[in-house]
Amino acid sequence: MKVFKFGGASVKNADAVRNVGRIVTQFKDDNLLVVISAMGKNTNKLEELVKAFWENDSKKKAGIIEELKAFHFDIANDLIADKKHHIFSDLEDLLMELECLVDKKYNNVSYDEMYDGIVCYGELLSTKILSDYLHSIEIRNKWVDARNFIQTDSNFREARVKWEETEETVKRILKPYIDRSMIITQGFVGRDEENNTTTLGREGSDYTAAVFAYCLDAKDVTIWKDVAGVMNADPNKFPEAVKLDAINYTQAIELAYYGASVIHPKTIQPLKSKNISLFVNSFLNTSAVGTVVNNEARALVKECYIVKENQTLVSISTRNYSFIAEDNLSNIFVEFARHKVRINVMQNSAISFSACCDTKESRIEDLCRDISGDFKVNITPDCILLTIYNAQNEQTVPAGYRDYKILLKQVLGDAMQLVLQK
Repeated sequence: MKVFKFGGASVKNADAVRNVGRIVTQFKDDNLLVVISAMGKNTNKLEELVKAFWENDSKKKAGIIEELKAFHFDIANDLIADKKHHIFSDLEDLLMELECLVDKKYNNVSYDEMYDGIVCYGELLSTKILSDYLHSIEIRNKWVDARNFIQTDSNFREARVKWEETEETVKRILKPYIDRSMIITQGFVGRDEENNTTTLGREGSDYTAAVFAYCLDAKDVTIWKDVAGVMNADPNKFPEAVKLDAINYTQAIELAYYGASVIHPKTIQPLKSKNISLFVNSFLNTSAVGTVVNNEARALVKECYIVKENQTLVSISTRNYSFIAEDNLSNIFVEFARHKVRINVMQNSAISFSACCDTKESRIEDLCRDISGDFKVNITPDCILLTIYNAQNEQTVPAGYRDYKILLKQVLGDAMQLVLQK
């Protein structure tokens, strides 16, 4: 059996949905599970709705709901001529649920819990449209709610999969359906023991595909992208970037960890554990050979460049010039974990500790406020993290970044990482 994953760009409009239909039609005789992301940039739009809910901005909430309704109904109208088709009532029901959700008053609910409860509607809407469209062109499929299968803890926005429970449920309930019909389901979402919606982290649909593949003992997973495959750099930033034909699991995990945008960091591990091949193919050119990730691929020797923007460098030092030793490091890491601030690269000296982190809402400011009683804290915003994997030497900084100021430099194994600022 096969697992396909299509991201937001692959279902961004009616023509894109038709293209997905053409692709899956070629595999309709295979056992196929299809994971779909929210359409286009609708996750961003739903994040705006979360913010409007939190700020109790009724006018903005109503405006965003109307935008979401217009966007999805425009696509459905383009795809299906029969205005009595149940796709329209399906969408109306989901959008009414969403509207009721953001109009309700809650006690003792966290921002992250509401985030997961609201943002999941992007995937629910996109999969309804695709599933109903496929039915309209006589492609048999079954729409399923991924939250009934992906069981997680309650770490909202970064939920951890409960593997034993998820695998048992998938094999017992979902597998019999796959033997009879194509499955259409959502990426990114799960459900905790209290029946609350959770999400697996931004861009987590790749990971969802890997989870289902693991639980179903799939032959392979294909991620359909708008690029030719995994590149050695972002072609928008590095015009000379080239496609990598094959990558082994270990290097794919490292590249994803460092921020290679084509593959979600958590995706590879479940596939590696069952030797499930991962293909990264282009939905714009389905006949082209993309990139394969498996155990047989030779180790990469080509340099790879990974750029992460919107970074903040957090510099921490002791107030009494005591060492940044185990006790101080322990306290610092506890606070980073409590505030859910992800560290992309870190470095410490005798009396200081530095961490480059994703700039995310107010989390870094809250973190720094809470540790400033025990430590001196300095924040440097608007940084860039440049990782050079397989760096041939320490002089291989790309020309476009040589004039930047280097705030932090670290060389570890095959990777050189630089925190830069203009």
